[in-house]
Amino acid sequence: MKKKIMIIHTGGTISMSEDEQTGAVSPGERNPLTTIPLIVDSNIHIESHELFNLPSPHITSQHMLLLSKFIDQQVMEQGIEGFVVTHGTDTLEETAFFLDLTVQTRVPIVLTGAMRSSNEIGSDGPYNLLSSVKVAASEEAKNKGVLVVLNDEVHTAKNVTKTHTSNIATFQSPQYGPIGIVTKRGAFFHHSPVSEDKYRVDAITKNVMLLKAYAGMDSSIFHALKDMQVDGVILEALGQGNIPPTAVEGIKSLREANIPVVMVSRCFNGIVQDIYGYEGGGRRLKELGVIFSNGLNGQKARIKLMIALESTNNPDKLQELFLR
Repeated sequence: MKKKIMIIHTGGTISMSEDEQTGAVSPGERNPLTTIPLIVDSNIHIESHELFNLPSPHITSQHMLLLSKFIDQQVMEQGIEGFVVTHGTDTLEETAFFLDLTVQTRVPIVLTGAMRSSNEIGSDGPYNLLSSVKVAASEEAKNKGVLVVLNDEVHTAKNVTKTHTSNIATFQSPQYGPIGIVTKRGAFFHHSPVSEDKYRVDAITKNVMLLKAYAGMDSSIFHALKDMQVDGVILEALGQGNIPPTAVEGIKSLREANIPVVMVSRCFNGIVQDIYGYEGGGRRLKELGVIFSNGLNGQKARIKLMIALESTNNPDKLQELFLR
């Protein structure tokens, strides 16, 4: 029996074309990927579905939730054994991580995209799509969480991030590297995730803001967020988890209003820790009830906090979840 793989199209550069006159890249009336003959293996049956056709800056958490539910539904109703999701690269890592946290199925799920549109010289979309189908059909890809495949590399949704504005090798996993490679003969894995982190959510209703710390930052933005009655704040702090002393009072006001503040580092390697005891240092922030994250970048910590807040606002429980 042939293995059933579904390609879910959501839009992005991989499904766009460049205007020969103006050079503008934009979606057309028809997704060019749907015309590409994919001959991977005679034992693979490929189905395609266009869930939506959006540039990735247009993707919201509601689109991510729709995609997550659709994947689980297709496994239960159609017996799909692997998925490839084509997606714009700007927010691809966020959608991938959202799916990693919320999809309940264990079948391989692979996200891919392109840095060059379908009719540009050196277009990388068709090759990335072919590579992703190979990974989605691989038995070794099972139980590894949601994967991201571009440029012949396999990355985990948790660690991968876009590192360059235009280079086709933009997706990297700082500190950890890819967990596998794709060759003409198939997918090969040399590492495997050691744990998983799953949540059941039926709705995303929380408003979580993302801030980056900088030299001389004061408390004004934190007071504004408190007045907005946001549900949570992610702070990309300095170094190992420190902020200017002029920002401390603002964070304290958020915590007094029972608004969770999760801290990550604006560095793309390492984790935040409660080391420094000076005003604004990590140890002082820990005492204020700031939640420390275990290596996520800011945009992924925001995704996780939105999901976690659907079930708990307890600071101790949130801290436990962010150490996973």
